[in-house]
Amino acid sequence: MSVNGINNVTQNYDNKSTSKTKANQNKQVDNKKQEVSEDAAAVYVKSEQIIEKKIYQRDTATIDRLRAEADSRLQNLRDLVEKMLLKQGQKFNDTTDMYQLLREGKLEVDPATSAQAQKDIAEDGYWGVNQTSERMVSFAKALSGGDPSKANEMIDAVKKGFEEATKAWGGELPEISKKTLDAAIGKLESWRDSTDNGSSMSNAAANSFKNQAATGKMAE
Repeated sequence: MSVNGINNVTQNYDNKSTSKTKANQNKQVDNKKQEVSEDAAAVYVKSEQIIEKKIYQRDTATIDRLRAEADSRLQNLRDLVEKMLLKQGQKFNDTTDMYQLLREGKLEVDPATSAQAQKDIAEDGYWGVNQTSERMVSFAKALSGGDPSKANEMIDAVKKGFEEATKAWGGELPEISKKTLDAAIGKLESWRDSTDNGSSMSNAAANSFKNQAATGKMAE
């Protein structure tokens, strides 16, 4: 074989080898591009899932505010009952059941107190159906972190609170409390059906029903 023949064979081999190497390199690049593309897609899907998943957290600020407000209102009611008892020559202590006194009409309510109580239970009053039910709903949303899936649990808690209030009141609660129960449940159901701890909710509801009933009794 001549030198030219050897050179031609060598050149052809080199060309084939170079072509094969380039093909392998291109294949590796394509594989890497595909891997990167798949990874990017995976990251995108994960990011999309994270965005869609909403995290619900308790609104402790609202819970603390509503509890403090409820405690303040309860203390004001106790002070008012104590003041009226003192006028009647009676004493108010830890064993005094102010709800029983009001329910049974054993407490003389002065005209000024009665007039204020009537304002408080009016449609736009603090102890009216709308405001009282709205506070219950606000408390429920704060407890659940605004999670509508917890609405049924909150509804059950409100019902339990109504039952507890009925026992503490010592008899059937007045009509305004029943209307408030219906209003609160209706608002919670609307919240549950829109895209818009049980014991704590029960206590909050119970206190609202009892104090509302007491204020209504003074308004009579």
